[in-house]
Amino acid sequence: MASGRRRTVDEGTLHVTSVFQKTGDHAVLDHVADADEEVLVALGYKQEFKRDFSLLSTFSVSFSVLGLLPSIASTLSYNLAYSGPAGSVWGWVVAGVLIQFVALSMAEICSSMPTAGGLYYASAVLAPEGWGPLCSWITGWSNFLGQATGPCSVNYALSSMILTAAEIANPDYTAQTFHVYLLLLALLIFEGLLTMNSTKFIGRLNVAGTVANIIALVIFVIWMPVGSINTPKTNSNEFVWTEIINGTEWPSGFAFMMGFLSVIWTMSGYDAPFHLSEECSNANIASPRAIVLTAQLGLYLGWAVILVIAYTVQNIPDVVDGQYGQPMGSLCLQVLGPKAGLALFSLNIIAQFFVGQGCTVASSRVVYAYSRDGALPGSRWLKKVNHRTHTPVNAVWFVLTLGALLGLLMFASPVAIGAVFSIGAIAQYVAFTLPIALKLFVVGDKFRPGPWHLGRFSKPVGLVACGYVLLMVPVLCFPAVKGADLNTLNMNYTCLIYGGVMSLALLWYAVDARKWFKGPKINVDHLIHTQVLDGQGSEVNQDEISFDKKE
Repeated sequence: MASGRRRTVDEGTLHVTSVFQKTGDHAVLDHVADADEEVLVALGYKQEFKRDFSLLSTFSVSFSVLGLLPSIASTLSYNLAYSGPAGSVWGWVVAGVLIQFVALSMAEICSSMPTAGGLYYASAVLAPEGWGPLCSWITGWSNFLGQATGPCSVNYALSSMILTAAEIANPDYTAQTFHVYLLLLALLIFEGLLTMNSTKFIGRLNVAGTVANIIALVIFVIWMPVGSINTPKTNSNEFVWTEIINGTEWPSGFAFMMGFLSVIWTMSGYDAPFHLSEECSNANIASPRAIVLTAQLGLYLGWAVILVIAYTVQNIPDVVDGQYGQPMGSLCLQVLGPKAGLALFSLNIIAQFFVGQGCTVASSRVVYAYSRDGALPGSRWLKKVNHRTHTPVNAVWFVLTLGALLGLLMFASPVAIGAVFSIGAIAQYVAFTLPIALKLFVVGDKFRPGPWHLGRFSKPVGLVACGYVLLMVPVLCFPAVKGADLNTLNMNYTCLIYGGVMSLALLWYAVDARKWFKGPKINVDHLIHTQVLDGQGSEVNQDEISFDKKE
């Protein structure tokens, strides 16, 4: 027992859907707190980060993670190879529009639960009685797997781009696999040194990254058609809008959907504002706005890039399977020639670096949030926040170590390392959609919309989001070939790697974790077994009721 007067925090008046709704308890505050801290405390967590992110800097991180031009460059061998120019153009429109439904639904949940745990926390709160720990475990591990592959896939692509530029500049040089891996390690270390700094520094760095990405994109969109050395400079409208070239052994309609991988992987970083919400001011409004703004700009600006590629590409097989093994490098050479092509390709490399840095920031926050609740091995070490920078430095280096280990897949085969792209897409969208489905089909009126919400459109938007992801997850697991042409080098290993990791996580839960993992861990003072008190800021006498004190 303690004596003195404290005040309870009423989740209802703060428009949050909290873990306290399942217990009937309330958080207790013993000091003056601003609106953001009160919302976080109402969700069951104490404020540990500095809130130095604004709407602009939060958006900058997520837009840097999107990195439209370099991300499209990294996955150009999927959409262009699978369904040709028209498939790429229309595929971006169809997949991009449907992704907006996922982003809108996620933004609504974020406004109601602005915490670094994000989707994992939401699944725990929205799940049926008794199923919260399992639902949060599945969501958390899927989101963790998607985030963990991010630094590896982005920096693997960046390493390949840099060495391709070296090959273009020096025809006598031939990149080897171990060159790519060593460069990958160097990039991971450098990004780690940047990401372990303060929130304010990271915010400014990502604003610079956003500016670099936009400049590179604008230059690309203008320079490619204007500076083309080909005659005519651009392809015909008929070729761009109607020429679907099936590069797979599946029917054209299915090949068209397989090409969605480029769109889905490129536009899988808009959840970053959710994970950064504990470092953002006015988080329950700014974070959902940043999610929607990122997804919207990704749709429009990404389509502009795809259109330019479709109008300027001359020889698709040479781009996809060219001598350099890097489609964007081959495309720039094919359209602009050696010198101008290398210059534009170099801009793409600079933009790609900021994508990797943004991925490292977002993934480290996911690791921190799940470790705070004991969901990962070594959680006691991973959840520590550096006292000087107020950032999760241990989580940063853990994520980058995983990236280095995943990078070893490149020594198996290009298809094996390429699986990290589809794994990241599937893992992320499974994690995105599970809390949306729970909100839609399970929780009903218990969900309290935050200040940013969809109103009467919430359910139809959620239905479209769930249906789209349910359709696409199996499609992304198919290889491009089948029958006698299918072998160990061109097999799609997404099912094996994603399914294997998730199966091990579920086995761990069944054997051991279910005994101790109960979902989000409340780490603030809170009332126990008391009558629900009305009104935010109600005062309570500590001699009359008990509360659980969390250090």
